[in-house]
Amino acid sequence: MLKFEHKSKPLISWHDFISRVTLHFLGAVCLIFGALGIGVLGYHELESLPWIDSLLNASMILGGMGPVDPVKTTAGKLFASFYALFSGIIFLVAVGVIFAPLFHRFLHKFHLAENEKHINPD
Repeated sequence: MLKFEHKSKPLISWHDFISRVTLHFLGAVCLIFGALGIGVLGYHELESLPWIDSLLNASMILGGMGPVDPVKTTAGKLFASFYALFSGIIFLVAVGVIFAPLFHRFLHKFHLAENEKHINPD
């Protein structure tokens, strides 16, 4: 688990910060590809779509556009409903994972500035 430095500690170096951002970005990419894999398998197995059409449908739902092929089976309709809800949550989580180190650095700088203000009031 990645740990962030406490607000009383100094900011990490720019190199370490870029490494942290890169790790978070790669984590979000893995999360998205995992969610995409679930969608591809679901469409392929439940709707008997070819792999490429399954990829297209899963990508479109994950991207917020909606499915391309009409869903015919009850199982496929249930899957598409839950996958759409799941995709919305995955999108929000991925954005949070990507922006977490940026937001943390901003807050950390803010706290350091506040602490310095209290130490050296001018």
